[in-house]
Amino acid sequence: QVQLVESGGGLVQAGDSLRLSCAASGRTLSSFAMGWFRQAPGNEREFVAALSRSGISNQHADSVKGRFTISRDNAKNTVNLQMNSLKPEDTAVYYCAASSRYFGGSSPAAYDYWGQGTQVTVSS
Repeated sequence: QVQLVESGGGLVQAGDSLRLSCAASGRTLSSFAMGWFRQAPGNEREFVAALSRSGISNQHADSVKGRFTISRDNAKNTVNLQMNSLKPEDTAVYYCAASSRYFGGSSPAAYDYWGQGTQVTVSS
């Protein structure tokens, strides 16, 4: 079992940056493939980024490619999402997720554990 807790969300203006972190207790995150998803009001949960267990392979949604970067810090047992050039359409609750697979990819069904989410609001 692993508990995930996201942090770093907030209210920012368009063009600003935020860094989300996902901390774990109970297990080391290096044992899992990791992913970030987001959900805006009235929308389904949407894939943002994924990172393999080794950290070698990654995948980013087209909507965030070139602006967001997923990474892991094994020393701190965290997975991060660096978000640059934020846009109002990035406004959502952001969730981190852990998968027992080598690489979870973009399907929420591939992930076994989820955090409670952190709100990101981008004003225009």
